[in-house]
Amino acid sequence: MPARLPIGNRVKQLREAQNGMTQSELGEAIGVTRQTVAAIEQRRYSPSLETAFRIAKVFNTPIDSVFYWDEGASST
Repeated sequence: MPARLPIGNRVKQLREAQNGMTQSELGEAIGVTRQTVAAIEQRRYSPSLETAFRIAKVFNTPIDSVFYWDEGASST
């Protein structure tokens, strides 16, 4: 299994708290595929800065409430 990226996120929790928003619905709202949303949630892909801001905007929350630096994560 590949190492998790050091940028953690609360995307799944925020999405599910938004009336059970699906990955596809979030992807459509921010202009990416469902697969990209899944990869972000699983920390296999770090979104671009623009995409990160779009995600924060969808949830009407500051970007640092969605994404955080995880000192304990191993990156390769």
